[in-house]
Amino acid sequence: MRYVYIALIVALTALVLLFKLQNLQMVTVSLLSASFTLPVSVLLMLIYVLGMLTGGFLFALVRTWIRGARQAE
Repeated sequence: MRYVYIALIVALTALVLLFKLQNLQMVTVSLLSASFTLPVSVLLMLIYVLGMLTGGFLFALVRTWIRGARQAE
């Protein structure tokens, strides 16, 4: 089973590297007065991580609201 996990890690790493190499076009992102120029692949990975963080925060917030609503006063 150990070799299956190693093979999955290697396959996932290869896919991420292939994605990175095929998306080297530069894009400019502007927010308020700041602008950043970075590759498309980096932008997508940053958006993915930001989505994970905000999604987890939102889920925890809603769970806290539900827990607070269930408590008797």
